[in-house]
Amino acid sequence: MHKRPRIHSALALSIAGLLFTAGAVQAQTAQTAAQGTAPAAAKAPAKLDRADRTALTDMAQANMAEIATGKLALSKAANPEIKAYAQRMVDEHTKALAEVQALAQAKGVELPKELTVKHKAKGTMLEALSGDIFDRTYMKQSGRRDHRTTHEKLRDGMDKIKDPDIKALAMKMRPVVEQHLLAADELIARTARNATGTAGTPGNDTSTATGKEPTPMKK
Repeated sequence: MHKRPRIHSALALSIAGLLFTAGAVQAQTAQTAAQGTAPAAAKAPAKLDRADRTALTDMAQANMAEIATGKLALSKAANPEIKAYAQRMVDEHTKALAEVQALAQAKGVELPKELTVKHKAKGTMLEALSGDIFDRTYMKQSGRRDHRTTHEKLRDGMDKIKDPDIKALAMKMRPVVEQHLLAADELIARTARNATGTAGTPGNDTSTATGKEPTPMKK
């Protein structure tokens, strides 16, 4: 008559033991999973070489400058063709800047939020101009000279870039910048012909609209 309570007690202890063991296993599994994922989440980007950081910064500055002067030309240019060129610069350099910023964030590089003093000075100079003088200056400065400078940096600095992602982005940007430069040369020549009735010449510039890679000006 006294065996049944003992059986019930033993059964209760067994169930309690099983529940305790299951809880302990579950807690240990959760802890192991957390330990396994924590290092991956907290993993910091690999430190970049100085040349890689410089390349990202230069690409960001170049795109920011073209966006700024392009927006200025949209409000001040007198020639509809130059306005169209400026709109293209704003659209395509905004897209390129977004790619540079996304890659810089992934690589742990903080990009400048403002233009350099040199770029700001160019913008101030353009703001003081108007009409045909503005159009010619914008095209020769932002359209031709600045794009040539950017193209040369992308070309000459390619061997210095070590990070494959940054190198790939620079290679992607380079032909786009070249297209902008060639389009600027064509527009400068065409507007000069329209203004004088003769074939416009690009001065001392050696870049052409032939599709060949632009070359630096000889000093």
